[in-house]
Amino acid sequence: MYCKQIIIAVTAMLVGYNGIAQLSGSIESNSAVYIDDANIKLASNESDIRIRSNTYLRLDYKHKQFTIGVQAESYLPKALLNYAPNYKNVGIGTAYINYRNDSLHIDATVGHFYEQFGSGLVFRAWEDRQLGVSNAILGAKLNIRTYEPLNVTLVYGKQRNGFGVTEGTISGINAELDIASIFKAKKWYYAIGGSVVNREETLPSSLNLPENTQLTSLRANLKKGAISIDAEYAFKTAEPLIENGVPLPNYRFDGDVYLLNIGFAKPRIGINANFRRTENFTVYSQQNLYGNTFNQGLLTYAPALTKQYDYSLTNIYVYMAQSRLTFNPIATKAGEIGGQIDVFYKLKPKSVLGGKYGTQIALNAAKWNSLSGKYDATARKYQTNFLQAGTQYYTEVGVEIRKKWSDGFNNSLTYTNQYYSAVQVEETFGEVRTNTVVLDNTFSLPKGKSLRIDVQHQWANAIHGNWLGASVEYSFNSKWAAFATDLYNYGNDDGNKQLHYYVTGVAYKPGAFRAQISYGRQRGGLQCIGGICRFVSENAGLSFTLNYSF
Repeated sequence: MYCKQIIIAVTAMLVGYNGIAQLSGSIESNSAVYIDDANIKLASNESDIRIRSNTYLRLDYKHKQFTIGVQAESYLPKALLNYAPNYKNVGIGTAYINYRNDSLHIDATVGHFYEQFGSGLVFRAWEDRQLGVSNAILGAKLNIRTYEPLNVTLVYGKQRNGFGVTEGTISGINAELDIASIFKAKKWYYAIGGSVVNREETLPSSLNLPENTQLTSLRANLKKGAISIDAEYAFKTAEPLIENGVPLPNYRFDGDVYLLNIGFAKPRIGINANFRRTENFTVYSQQNLYGNTFNQGLLTYAPALTKQYDYSLTNIYVYMAQSRLTFNPIATKAGEIGGQIDVFYKLKPKSVLGGKYGTQIALNAAKWNSLSGKYDATARKYQTNFLQAGTQYYTEVGVEIRKKWSDGFNNSLTYTNQYYSAVQVEETFGEVRTNTVVLDNTFSLPKGKSLRIDVQHQWANAIHGNWLGASVEYSFNSKWAAFATDLYNYGNDDGNKQLHYYVTGVAYKPGAFRAQISYGRQRGGLQCIGGICRFVSENAGLSFTLNYSF
């Protein structure tokens, strides 16, 4: 009903405007033809439809201070593998009307919108098509800045769930105060912020549960010279434990998060350090969506705070933030404690070690553990020790060296050592220690051509065993490119799983248009972006991608 009203309003405004306007938009289509080969076959419950496509058409119309937008989505004949089952058929994914008046310092939106309060701990509405996440809010958003140092945002609505909305109603306010500008400070920056978010959901009276859950966040940011410090504390009022989508009224727990980021930046050196302690802080806009594997209705956001790699083998064992409370017999846990540190350093050009063009070195380390404490899975109760680490989830140590050797050649060498507990992170079985090496080479050739070749190897003492990987990408010019990759799991203890996961294809990109076709195999496992993950099953076949922006 809401979308129909918005579409009527959009149409009326488009017809009514006679002045100069600006129309922009994009179309994206990702399609696949799934084919069983000798080793990889679709599961029986997925083999009914083998040609699938996800298509998105977005249009934004701007006239003076108004912007009107709509995104139509098609999942015909069926959505790609491992997307939420409520993405089906054709419909309006998002639609909105925005009014922005800079002189009045007002920015207002009615319809679907995306927003984030602070670092996203208490509220983040966002979209990532690759992960199958579209958690927009359908309602209203108002941003006011009548007093320049103070920025206030108010939100109200329901979160998107497929082409519908979740049952919970979200309301919130976020405020940021720039104290440095009040005192006209020039050598330092200091700001404070706070957020309050409420989720209201009517539950069966027999459960005797409160209808409201509040989340509160307090933040402070300080920057002086080369040093920056960000600190945030977030708290969630008690809500029932959810098991298998069912709230248990006799077991209610609150939760909180402590977050600290410290940075140091100079022209040739940079250091970033992050610490976070999270206890029972995963919140959904509809309680029976708690823990769903498609991230539908996810209201809060906690990035993994580990290094984000570009290579296939370094992304086999990817850490997911462990924010939720679970009394799963495999892994009883209440959250996580840990952090990461990244150091970037550039050796001077024309120095002994830097060479003619200089050398870039990046070091990183990350460590994540459970919260130490007393856990009773049978009675469903626990008590944590504040700053004590418990069971090890994940550790990582890595180094990356990037060097330009000449105008036509540069390369990078990456090494990473990982410990990964699938028992704790995925709540499955197994743990593994890995050592991974990647050598990436890029050649700039005459007449706009280029060649990139990387070779990868991973030594692993368990789970999948050793891997060997390689990829080649050749650009004929600015428009045409061809590529091929292969990941060979030669070290798997199961001989039937010692497979080549190969992909080969071509891409064509004239200006704002891009088309790609490829054929090959998809390795099964977690696909993660920024620590948010979805499971991807093994598959083989043809893939087509089309993108166009205007």
